[in-house]
Amino acid sequence: MSDGDLISELYAGCFRRLVVQLYAVTGDLTEAQEAVQEAFTRALVSPRRFAALENPEAWLRRVAVNWARSRYRRRRVLDGLLRRIGPPPAVADHSPEHLVLLAALRVLPEGQRHALALHYLVDLPVDEVAATLGVSSGTVKSRLSRGRVALAALLADTDTSDAPRTGTGTGTKCATDATETGRIDVRS
Repeated sequence: MSDGDLISELYAGCFRRLVVQLYAVTGDLTEAQEAVQEAFTRALVSPRRFAALENPEAWLRRVAVNWARSRYRRRRVLDGLLRRIGPPPAVADHSPEHLVLLAALRVLPEGQRHALALHYLVDLPVDEVAATLGVSSGTVKSRLSRGRVALAALLADTDTSDAPRTGTGTGTKCATDATETGRIDVRS
């Protein structure tokens, strides 16, 4: 029997049994399944050494229990740290204006959306936005300009009606094209 066949046979024969045992240890079925899967993953790393074990199921059980204990300790440390620093600040703003803005941002092309979010929401200067996105400062400035025009058109549409409209920006060479999918193609 090959090493892979041994692991497959063990998996078929003892996976459920190990999960039940770990469920008793962890009290969480998902956690127990993850621990047993991690044990089998570690067995696959060196199948010859695993096949040479006298009692492979006992080894799998020990690895799964140790993994679950380590994860529990890490989680306990993290929970303690989170209690010390307090609850996270409230970020979600559920005001209608905020929801409309987020919906409009989702419609913009990815480059414009990232540039607008980093510059106006995270307050990064243009040079830092460029470094973060891996583009030139000129590209960021262009995306910011086009994004503002497209965003203004989208937000103006929500003020007058729910349906997107096709039109040109005010006093710019920028044409917006709203399609049925809600994507806007902004061209200079």
